[in-house]
Parts: sequence; C-alpha cells; structure tokens
Amino acid sequence: MIKDISEQVLNEWLENVRPYAYDGQVADYIPALGRQNPEDLAVALHYLDGDTVEAGRTEVRFTLQSISKVISLALALMDNGEEYVFDRVGMEPTGDPFHSIYRLEQIPSKPLNPMINAGALAVTNMIHGATPDEKVGRLLSFVHDLTDDHSIRYNAEVAGSEFETAFLNRSLLFYMKQHQIVTGSVEETLDAYTKQCAIEVNVCQLARIGALLANEGRDIASGRRIIPKHLARICKTFMVTCGMYDASGSFAIKVGIPAKSGVSGSVLASLNDFGGIAVYGPSLDEKGNSVVGLKLLETLSNRYDLSIF
Repeated sequence: MIKDISEQVLNEWLENVRPYAYDGQVADYIPALGRQNPEDLAVALHYLDGDTVEAGRTEVRFTLQSISKVISLALALMDNGEEYVFDRVGMEPTGDPFHSIYRLEQIPSKPLNPMINAGALAVTNMIHGATPDEKVGRLLSFVHDLTDDHSIRYNAEVAGSEFETAFLNRSLLFYMKQHQIVTGSVEETLDAYTKQCAIEVNVCQLARIGALLANEGRDIASGRRIIPKHLARICKTFMVTCGMYDASGSFAIKVGIPAKSGVSGSVLASLNDFGGIAVYGPSLDEKGNSVVGLKLLETLSNRYDLSIF
C-alpha cells in the first residue's frame, strides 16, 4: 500500500492547484450553492489500514449532491435486488449532459444509468419508505453506518432551494411516471431526492466512505459488513464508467480512478488496495466537475501510478 503521502506533501499539492479555483464557477443555478467560497479547498485520504491524511479547510461541510447517487444506488440494490433495479435503470454510460431528457425518448424508455439525474431519481423512488422522510431517514442511517458518524444531517436550506428550482427534474419524473419507471407522487420523490442531495459531510467523512467501498463494503475500523461485496463492486464500476458526468471517458484516461463528483464541488474516489480519497473545491468546469478536484486527483494518480488501467 502506498503510504508516503505526508500532510506536508498533501498541503503543497493543494496549494499548487489553488490557482485553478477561479478557472470555473460555483453552481449558482442552485441559489443556496451560489454562496460557496471558491477558496474553501480541502482533501483527505483514508487508507485501508485506517490511517488518514488531510489538508486544507477540512472542517468545511458541503452537500453530497450527485455523490449521493452512489449511496442511494447501494441502498436501493440492498432493498430490491439487482434484477428489480436494473429492469428500470440501465447500466450504460452516456455522452449526454447529466440532466438530459433525450435518452428517455428512446426504446426502451428508461434511464441509461443511475448516475444521471433521471436514473438517480428512479433509484430514489425505489428506496423503501412510505413517505419522503422515511426514505431520507433510511438514507441518513445508511450514511451514519458508512461514516460511523451519527451527527450527519441534510441541509434544509439547500434542499428547499433545490426543490423550488427543480423544474427539469420534475419533467424527468413526470416522463418516467408516464412510462411506469417510477411510481407514486412526483413531488414526494423529488422531496426525498433533494434532501438526499443536501446531506452534508466534510472531506474526512467522505474519504471514509470511499475507503469502505475500496474495502469491499466492510467498515475498516470495525470490520462490519455494511454493503455486500458484489454491490460495492457494482457501485465502483458505475463510478468508473459514469461517475464524472459526460467527462467520464477523459477522466478515466487522465486519472483512471473510480470516482463520483457532485455540483457542490466535491469528488469521492475509491481505489482497491489504497483506500478512499475526497476532494472539495466549489468551482466547477463546464461539465459540472470540480476544477481543483480534477487537477489534484490527476496529480495523485500520475505521481503514484494509481490508475486502474
């Protein structure tokens, strides 16, 4: 296991990529995210032996946004099984934007994968729970297990901001309801989804989730099985093929680490035989990925030959 990345080195690399913080812009189309500070940069490594290294503003909490799609997928698979989930959501990557409705017009009319918005909405719809709060409560309990931190909550302001402006996601849900991909109330599913995306963590908590996935679904500290091994593998595979939106192909070539980004500027990475990596940098590129996050992960991958390819 590579373990010669000291806190000093990590700080130096973070400072080296700091100038890129203003090469993009924060996700101001979600009003509550528009107030994020582009200079709030942080990174954490969580090794498979439990050791951690961190640098930057590691105390800053941010919302998971699309990173939550990995967590909700794992829970939906545990709730329903692979056949049920993948009868309704596909397994193929797409070059379309993450919010595109175009592919839903194809036959069969189902989302191509769980990492785009349509697929993630369908996955949230599958999570067991009679009400949105029950679904979100189960998701939060799952995150508490993944991080061993019961203080984690969702940010009500961000959730409300997203819910009020989620016109395209409503359209995706109505379209999928027409084709029996989702069931029940569109508004209730959207309520659960926006609260799911608004779950707040810091980089250290997020890196621990990455390490658990790298450890085949077992908690590193306790050894307890949280996610079945084959489901952890499925989640990591989707991170490779679809995790960085329609930049997943170029990311695989330049970095080659299973990863998932969120429009809060966070990136979760999970690497077998290494552990979990989490990066936070709110400025996004045109694809919706953290500019600083991409640069730092590329540096780590190239310096230590971390690519899985």
